[in-house]
Amino acid sequence: MPPFYGNLLVRFNAGFLILASAGGLFTDIAGSFFGRGPEAILLGDAPGSGIGFIEAHGLALIIGVALWRIAYSRNWHAVLAAVHVLLGTANLAFWQFFVAADVLVVGYVTTAAHWLFVVAHLAALAGSARLAAASSH
Repeated sequence: MPPFYGNLLVRFNAGFLILASAGGLFTDIAGSFFGRGPEAILLGDAPGSGIGFIEAHGLALIIGVALWRIAYSRNWHAVLAAVHVLLGTANLAFWQFFVAADVLVVGYVTTAAHWLFVVAHLAALAGSARLAAASSH
């Protein structure tokens, strides 16, 4: 993949992480500290368990902001594929949280996006490796 398109993919991914994680943090804080929103049902009896939600969404926000500002390197595709494997797998492993909070649409959209980013970044990594190999001959 040419660097222009690779950088575009990284930027698009960063934008997704920033927006999705900011929305997640908003609902995490509302559910954990104020007993409001879709997570309130999950956190009502144990608001401290919201720490995992807040950490995950906070780290995704930090990664998104860092990626928005970082110089492009094809190596970021491997890192981002790994990030989305983790996030997509966590969504699937804890799918019942989406059901219990009655936010299945959020679950479908974010989980599908995570796996689409995995495929896109692996394809970009493979394509940039082919370009690098072709240019070295």
